[in-house]
Amino acid sequence: MGPVTQQWQARVGQRVVVRHRLPDGSATDVVGELLHADERSLVVAGRQGEVRVAVADVVVGKVVPPRPSRPAPPHRALSVDDLERVMAAHWLPRDREPLGDWLLRAAGGFTNRGNSALVIGSPGMAPRDAVDRVTAWYTARGLPPRAAVVREDDDGRAAPFAAAGWLPVPAASAVVLTAPTSGLTAPPALPLGVTLDLAGHPDAAWQRLYRYRGQELPPGGVELLMSAPEQAFASVRRDGRTVAVGRGSLAHAWLGVTAVEVAPEHRRRGLARAVLAALAGWGAARGARSTYLQVAEGNEAALALYLAAGFTEHHRYDYLSRPQQDPGRRSPRPRRSTQC
Repeated sequence: MGPVTQQWQARVGQRVVVRHRLPDGSATDVVGELLHADERSLVVAGRQGEVRVAVADVVVGKVVPPRPSRPAPPHRALSVDDLERVMAAHWLPRDREPLGDWLLRAAGGFTNRGNSALVIGSPGMAPRDAVDRVTAWYTARGLPPRAAVVREDDDGRAAPFAAAGWLPVPAASAVVLTAPTSGLTAPPALPLGVTLDLAGHPDAAWQRLYRYRGQELPPGGVELLMSAPEQAFASVRRDGRTVAVGRGSLAHAWLGVTAVEVAPEHRRRGLARAVLAALAGWGAARGARSTYLQVAEGNEAALALYLAAGFTEHHRYDYLSRPQQDPGRRSPRPRRSTQC
């Protein structure tokens, strides 16, 4: 399989625009979800139905954001559910299963987002039955049944879980922030002797520094970190030692920023902002006009940092779980991290 084929296969499931030649020599565009890609052809769900394009006829193509849900700047134009779908593609466990519009995800317990049912749209069955299905799916994997539920007062999506006795997981609620990528790319001056570089894979020093809610990166964690169609890992080094890290990911023409971590003795020196700028520059160069990140609701320092950088709040969500199956052991106090 050639690199061009691999590139297109990485775009399957995303919205693309493909310019291709017609038999008369002219060119036309097809826009829609990329359904299939192989060495010979691409299949795109266009407005008039599925369009098969021979790879040899492709002039140029790229991933484009989902269709806007409302009139607004690009980073504000998606609905809550559409942005949740975008974010899901940036942090995608191998073990997953659709339940109607919902998405069941399991990653061996590493991160709430990787081990919860994404509750958007309709599950395709009675809500009470869907909650039972979620419970059975996670129980079969030895995981506490858990659901990521957007905090909306009027849509009732949390109601069937509440009726089944589910409660918000303590200290796990998150704020989703968005910003224009172009406004994030100006890097602050790094202190003398400090360098920053980007890599396509997190090296051992990156992995040692990164913490999710105070926990070390578990086996299988790197696979989840590498689960987006494309990602980059920023490392800030001082005298050869890694003192700050972060992950940028690309999916649906959005940049996602996660796993930002700064060693305690190096905080308040602009290193997190430098990581953000480097990742934003990487994303902007690849066509991402909008950026999102997620911050634990109680992480006031991180919220202040990102609001000052130009982000605004898009929405909030909670993780719900059944108390009798999720004892709620006290976790270490969260360090500055953007992965929820």
